[in-house]
Amino acid sequence: MPAQTADAASPEVAPRHALAGLAILAGLLSRIASLAWWPAVEALTGPALWLGTALLWPDLPRRNRRQAGMLAGMGAGLLLVATVGYGARVDWSGVLDGNTQVVAMLVGVSFIGLIGNLRGRPRPPGHPVTGRRGLAGTWLGVHLLGTILNLSTVFMVGDRLARHAPLTLPQLLALNRGLSSAALWSPFFASMGIVMTLAPAMDYATVLAHGLPLALCAGLVTMLELPRRFDLSDTAGFSMSPRSLLLPVVMAALVMGFHFGLTPELSIVSIITFLMPASALVTNLTKGPRWTLGRLHRHALTRLPAMRGEISLFLCAGLLTKGLSTLANAATDGGWTLFETYGISEAMFSFLAIVVSAVAGLHPIIGVSVLASVLDLADGQQTLFAFTALAAWAVGTSVGPLSGINLSLQGRYGVSGTLMMRENLRYALVMAVLVVAMIAWLART
Repeated sequence: MPAQTADAASPEVAPRHALAGLAILAGLLSRIASLAWWPAVEALTGPALWLGTALLWPDLPRRNRRQAGMLAGMGAGLLLVATVGYGARVDWSGVLDGNTQVVAMLVGVSFIGLIGNLRGRPRPPGHPVTGRRGLAGTWLGVHLLGTILNLSTVFMVGDRLARHAPLTLPQLLALNRGLSSAALWSPFFASMGIVMTLAPAMDYATVLAHGLPLALCAGLVTMLELPRRFDLSDTAGFSMSPRSLLLPVVMAALVMGFHFGLTPELSIVSIITFLMPASALVTNLTKGPRWTLGRLHRHALTRLPAMRGEISLFLCAGLLTKGLSTLANAATDGGWTLFETYGISEAMFSFLAIVVSAVAGLHPIIGVSVLASVLDLADGQQTLFAFTALAAWAVGTSVGPLSGINLSLQGRYGVSGTLMMRENLRYALVMAVLVVAMIAWLART
């Protein structure tokens, strides 16, 4: 009997895209190797990921290319000013390392798409229903599945709903809010990876205890608001099934098991980086080595280059953060910070500033990174900063016209980012009030 192979031949891939995918994969593998047994090889992670980004640069949408280019240009310029104007000593060999750990985690998480569907094609579970129940199913399905599968869940659920008819505004808003609110607590989100890198002493249990209830409030606000504004009687929704929850629960249990038992010395970001690809490999090996190699090959050549938007944004934001922090330290001899202390009022100001910048068109990662570069947080303040940053990310990505989720909905389903911003302003205002109240509660505990 012939060995099983993947069900479809790998599509024709341009050499430049293939090389970019292999470079991104090399960045992931070097990061995993550094965690396991060869720390020195991590020096290859940044250059490999930047090489993949450079090769894919012409394929970035114009707005993404402009924003990423601005971030990278400003970061490089600030490093030059710090060097020439203030005599700062810059480790140029490590300039490309900003946010590479988070990018490696994102690349690792992408392999989860190879788990649970051994036929090689997306097959979201559940059957569509209509009305308020359908709306709740769409929000909850995207929220729970998105905690692990991230942005790919929006396409899985959205494409399933689009089989019946073009997506309506309530459906698009449910997709948007379901995913963005998961940034409040999911350890698998890029937002959590960034925050854990910027505030390594944060207490995740405390963030979870405050972020998860706030995420449930986001769902409740959606369920109260949208039925009042739209007729949902014919609006198809996504119906959850117990099987839908199996993957998120198993993955979360594995991560927690490694974090608290097998590898307590590693951060959650590091564990996710190697555990997700390893899980995908083990799962697919049940169909045979040839099948597994075929799927991994196709994933590296097609899926990884498709991540060019988020990879370029995170890498360029990392360069900006490095430039800002280097210049600030050089100009003030390390003695200046934005706030002398970080308490309730400072956290509220930070949250509102990042959300406003997101409405103006900046991705929340920019506001979070800039803020972290001009703060000197004590260990006891890092949890408050982490929660504030995650809340700003969750609200900012929902309403920001150039956020990853809204750009993806625009590219996939043709909805205007400006329209999504307008339709989410009321939601963002309500969530801002709830976040400010939660910040006050957290700061006093």
